[in-house]
Amino acid sequence: MTSDIDLYVGKRLRRRRRLLGLTQQNLAEQVGIRFQQIQKYECGANRVSAARLFELSEALSVPIQYFYEGLSEANDPAFNDPDPEIIAPDVLSKKETMDLVRAYYSMGEGPRKHLLDLAKSLEASSKPMTAALRLVTP
Repeated sequence: MTSDIDLYVGKRLRRRRRLLGLTQQNLAEQVGIRFQQIQKYECGANRVSAARLFELSEALSVPIQYFYEGLSEANDPAFNDPDPEIIAPDVLSKKETMDLVRAYYSMGEGPRKHLLDLAKSLEASSKPMTAALRLVTP
């Protein structure tokens, strides 16, 4: 039976794997297991043993502590209060986010600045609309 800690470790595993651009198959081959086992670790269906966690940390080039960083905050009810100014902790584990970050950093400095300016202007123009929708919708 798995716990919230197993789920958290699995999310951190997925986040780091995706950040490095590795597939589950790539990572599984590096540690000598099948990709299905990586799937089970990432969704929290299986616990990661201490020995396997060490192998994964080596393959992902992170210290073992990486998998537990932020765990105490994630379990704090105050940490889970929705605040629109704070980015959700799991946003970096989404493939779409990682694809966007990779594409952004593959551009030159000039195009990156223009894209950032565009994103900021879109964000600013959507704020009044969001506020208006809150007033209209029950």
